[in-house]
Amino acid sequence: MSRRTLATAVVAALVLVLVVMMALLPVPYVAMSPGPTVDVLGRNGKQPIIEVSGHRTYPTKGELRLTTVSETSPTRHLRLPEVMWAWFDPDRAVYPRDVIYPPDSSVQDVQQQNTVAMVNSQDTAVAAALSELGYDLPLRVEVLAVTKGAPAEGRLEVRDRLLRVDGAPIRSADQVTKALQDVGVGHTATFVVRRGSATRTVRITTEASPDDKSRAVVGVQIGTGYDFPFDVSVHLGQDIGGPSAGLMFSLGVYDLLTPGALTGGAEVAGTGTIDQRGHVGPIGGIQQKIVGAADAGATLFFVPPGDCGPALHAHVDKDEIRLVKAATMHSAVESLRAYARDRSADLPACR
Repeated sequence: MSRRTLATAVVAALVLVLVVMMALLPVPYVAMSPGPTVDVLGRNGKQPIIEVSGHRTYPTKGELRLTTVSETSPTRHLRLPEVMWAWFDPDRAVYPRDVIYPPDSSVQDVQQQNTVAMVNSQDTAVAAALSELGYDLPLRVEVLAVTKGAPAEGRLEVRDRLLRVDGAPIRSADQVTKALQDVGVGHTATFVVRRGSATRTVRITTEASPDDKSRAVVGVQIGTGYDFPFDVSVHLGQDIGGPSAGLMFSLGVYDLLTPGALTGGAEVAGTGTIDQRGHVGPIGGIQQKIVGAADAGATLFFVPPGDCGPALHAHVDKDEIRLVKAATMHSAVESLRAYARDRSADLPACR
């Protein structure tokens, strides 16, 4: 074998090894694809997804579908061929891993953040619907999440309203933190909470924060909730998290509390965060959510104004699913009423 032939063989072998290593080594990216859609007017097993107690509800028809994306799980790392495949798939998207899963957050942190976001989203969605109906809703301080294995686990529950902590009246989340610091690490704090229609007294021994050994914690996240005039519960399950279903929850609550079918029997989907005043905010994965909605048979999709640009490039037939801009819940309600009367009605469009 000549030197040139040998050198060529060695280079080819090295290139082959390099290609194999590149194919096997993980790369810092996450793939996003269309996820399942859920009709918020439907049922989760035997329970309605939206359940109202203490107020009359009205029969309806049609569908109001929240939309989701499926992301690479935080415990899985993609290889280069998988990323390239996703990159060239028009129904999928690729994002830097740090954007979706911050490097300083554990898997449990990400899951808890999604749970907190969903609880906030559901409560604020109910508040937006009731505000649209003319209700005035006082604010309250409540439990948004309980950390697994923490002292509060099994003692406090999500949506417990905090009335007093160790004798101190609670009107803000900061007052909870201050009351716990006054108790100190390793001592017992007394919580007075309202759970449903009952007032309970719960005693919990504090522990040191993992980030600051001098700070007393019990393993809960505290935030703002609302004093609702009647009970509205959301039974969605644990597989869907985040705040992007806010608009669709609001429309579902509004539909159940008002006579007639808001959709006129149509299959409608959408996405968008929402605040108490009904303003709709942008979300992630808009193109994948539109594809998922089209696959589920939706004929109209509500798009937050901030997502209209990328929404226009979703890989769907625009003649089969209308992209309607929803700046507020009120505008979405008006669009649905017009669409129920006339499927070809002139509606706010993404352009």
